[in-house]
Amino acid sequence: MPKLIVKNKFAKSDYDIHSTYECGISLLGWEVKSIRANNVKLDNAFCTISLKNELWLNNANIAQYMLVKCDPVRSRKLLMHKKEILKLKNLMDRLSLNIIPLSMYWSKDNIKLEIALVKRLKKFDKREKIRKEEQNKKIKSIIY
Repeated sequence: MPKLIVKNKFAKSDYDIHSTYECGISLLGWEVKSIRANNVKLDNAFCTISLKNELWLNNANIAQYMLVKCDPVRSRKLLMHKKEILKLKNLMDRLSLNIIPLSMYWSKDNIKLEIALVKRLKKFDKREKIRKEEQNKKIKSIIY
């Protein structure tokens, strides 16, 4: 069973999630140690696909570990099969979607990242989503 490291708090409220995928992440040694200490933030992170059809995680903050000289927000390569990346790229172009990380977790001895194809919600969409959730809660409370 995977052990959760960090979750993107704003993903479910700010975005409409189209589909989710699991991928590996290429890290340096100090980054793994920092992740073990839960010094990670995925709040403003997003993913891009390069011209070589490689998936990259940008703007994810992995804090400095001890006195290691480093760049905490460097781009990190995500590990997925080429066919899956091309499928993501096709969906991004066709439906004008973005890719963001939802969560980071341990799977056995590996660090995995759950990414999602999303569309950003407008302010009125957020209000409508909240209204629907409140209505569903009221209905459930009346039924039970």
